[in-house]
Amino acid sequence: MNDKTRDFIEKNLDVDVRQLALKGCRDKDIDLTEALRQIAGRQTARRKLPSWAAIDGILYPPHLNMEQCSSEQTARYKAVLCRRLLTVLDDAESSRPQKTFLLDLTGGFGVDFVFMSEAFDEATYVERDAQLFSISSANFETLGIKVQRMNADGIEVLHQTEHATVIFLDPARRDDHGARTYGISDCTPNVLEIEDELLEKSDYLIIKLSPMLDWRKAVIDLGERFVREVHIVAVNNECKELLVVLSRIGEGLSLFCVNDKQTFLLSGDPVNSGDSVNSVSSDYTGLYLYEPNAAIMKAGCFQQVAKRYDIIPLAPNSHLFVSETLVTDFPGRIFQIQAISSMNKRELKASLGNIRQANITTRNFPLSVAELRKRLHLTDGGSTYIFATTLASGAHVLLIAHAPSVSHADCHRAE
Repeated sequence: MNDKTRDFIEKNLDVDVRQLALKGCRDKDIDLTEALRQIAGRQTARRKLPSWAAIDGILYPPHLNMEQCSSEQTARYKAVLCRRLLTVLDDAESSRPQKTFLLDLTGGFGVDFVFMSEAFDEATYVERDAQLFSISSANFETLGIKVQRMNADGIEVLHQTEHATVIFLDPARRDDHGARTYGISDCTPNVLEIEDELLEKSDYLIIKLSPMLDWRKAVIDLGERFVREVHIVAVNNECKELLVVLSRIGEGLSLFCVNDKQTFLLSGDPVNSGDSVNSVSSDYTGLYLYEPNAAIMKAGCFQQVAKRYDIIPLAPNSHLFVSETLVTDFPGRIFQIQAISSMNKRELKASLGNIRQANITTRNFPLSVAELRKRLHLTDGGSTYIFATTLASGAHVLLIAHAPSVSHADCHRAE
């Protein structure tokens, strides 16, 4: 990149890339294609990788790679995960080499690798795409990270590797035609074909999978015998990643449902735990209403959530809970029910009163949010929340709620 291109980038960091592309550039010394890519990359990094966006000299890959790379928040989570696994390894009976070694066989843009590598004595980054490898290698120099870098096929490197403390794998989730894939066997590389070798050559194997994949099926496909942990990672209540940790060390399976700073942990046999629950029959007005965060919704461990926090589900398939006393540490959103209404017009009019604006959520309800909003003549937003759901009796109801006013006398902390 020449000086003119760099200057163009710095002067236009806050400008809409589409406007820049339409406007064009008459100066032939400016590589406009590269400049637009770097400007778009920096703008995306401000959202996904704020610490990198603040550093001059970081190079950014094409748009698809930027969209697919991990966010800084999820990368930091993996670094914490690695540190905990190393602690477990220290406490295990098996002898451990003095130096710890991370091997990332699908390095990509290198976000996960950079943050995870901080936990290890040595680390090797492997990426077969020459362009990504070049960009990441330059960034490692800018970041001052001293690691081994290999522009090679990860599987070939695996065959030549004797042992690594942790092997990290993020299989590509697109087929030859660019279409998205979700199944483990449909990704590249196919982990199922090399799983035995991966386990033989590592103390821990961490696989990053699509959040669209059913975690129970992932455990079954990989083999329950060696799956030690499953992490469903959500950011701002949106599921971003499914991480599976495999090892020949230890036994049992733990499920981590993570949403920002909220973590719900299940140990034992979460794969085969049932979700049948007893429903509540009550006047709901005044009760506290709980909506699990996205990670728990993805996990589907509703029975365990009800038991852990001593709350009662509205119905087996509605995935909403109530209690008479406030559970402040519930992993999700909390409301207090002000009124309950059927879809009867007269009852709706009495329950909604002067409400003209509300946030609407549907759970196990025959109408979509858009259809319900149109029928109720309500605009979006405000401080009122309406949960349209189905009770155990089969009745379709609207729960009209607000955020609770917290007082210490009302609080109940679940053990």
